[in-house]
Amino acid sequence: MPAPDASGAARRRSPVALALLGLLALLGITGLVALGNWQVERRAWKLDLIARVDARVHARPAALPPPADWPRVTAAADEYRRIQATGTFLYDQEALTQATTSLGAGFWVMTPLRMREGTLLVNRGFVPADRRDRASRAASERPGEVTVTGLLRMPEPRGGFLRSNDPAADRWHSRDVEAIAAARGLRDVAPFFLDADATPNPGGLPVGGLTVVSFPNSHLVYALTWYALALMLAGASAYLAREEWRARRRPG
Repeated sequence: MPAPDASGAARRRSPVALALLGLLALLGITGLVALGNWQVERRAWKLDLIARVDARVHARPAALPPPADWPRVTAAADEYRRIQATGTFLYDQEALTQATTSLGAGFWVMTPLRMREGTLLVNRGFVPADRRDRASRAASERPGEVTVTGLLRMPEPRGGFLRSNDPAADRWHSRDVEAIAAARGLRDVAPFFLDADATPNPGGLPVGGLTVVSFPNSHLVYALTWYALALMLAGASAYLAREEWRARRRPG
């Protein structure tokens, strides 16, 4: 009498094991498909956000929101809106925050604009490190009332990546409106700031209009990755199920 196929018998699994493996495979496929669907939804949200921000950036400048509306200004509804503000710059109260731009490394010049309705921090633009001294760019300081146009931006609290702001040393790694206002003793300050547009300043510095409006959108790649993994798991499960079926059909 021929000996039974020991290798084939070894491949046969109990019904309980098969049911558990099938359940795990089903849960895995369902979870991967759900992740892919979530990325598709995130992609739709991101495309809508990009469209809304693009419309704000290219819209005609609107008036600065009144102080009563400042607490309701949010990144989702207001960031990158083009606005105008009129007031007098307090040049002696400026703060320099570290910046890396298409023009190289240097500083953003954050200057308070004193208005009738309060104070607005304005990022007048970029200066290289060798022009951080106000005296080296005194020609840009226009006396009297001015009107500034630019993009509304939300504050950047707590500093930059792995670097904290140091108000006591007047060292700033981010445009933290609240901290800068406190360090300069400013009152009635808007909880946002303005990135000035590219209108040239006398003397050429600071250089405005360097706002980078960019939203990474890799959600389609992520979605395809999750769907591909789900398909691979489904294929592997089908292959194992077929091998199990063949093993059970063998004699012995």
